[in-house]
Amino acid sequence: MTTIRFAAMPTADARALWNGGRDAYDNLPETMISDGDGNPCRHCLQNIEEGEEMLVFAYRPFPELQPYAETGPIFLHKQPCARYAADEILPPVLTTSRDFIVRGYGENNRIIYGTGAVTAIADIPAYAETLLARPEIAYVHVRSARNNCFQCRIDKIRTPALTKTDALT
Repeated sequence: MTTIRFAAMPTADARALWNGGRDAYDNLPETMISDGDGNPCRHCLQNIEEGEEMLVFAYRPFPELQPYAETGPIFLHKQPCARYAADEILPPVLTTSRDFIVRGYGENNRIIYGTGAVTAIADIPAYAETLLARPEIAYVHVRSARNNCFQCRIDKIRTPALTKTDALT
């Protein structure tokens, strides 16, 4: 069985925006006030509380432009927050809806056709493990089932291969 890790937006990406950087469309992020419902921060993977300032911007969680590099609106606390670290546990943002789209991508950052499925929250870890057990799938995205917004990434946890000495102890 494959072991998985939930990964938030990289801190370098969040830090660039907190420091006045531009989004995927070369625009400055917009500052808005959270209404407290459905405004998940993609860095700490928690909901942004009602009344808190947040940044809204276009995000492309892919290393380069290409036809499958989906870009969409996401939220970030306006003030720096700690990156989600309990990577083996279902993140709090994935409890804000009843289901999400879970989809596999290859090493070339392209969608692996046939992998996308609207998935109930409780089934996300098992479905991600099933996808990541396939050799052609490098990572998985979890996206909003209603708006297709990026929520987080799921990666394989690679365990080192046992050596002959390890097997004997």
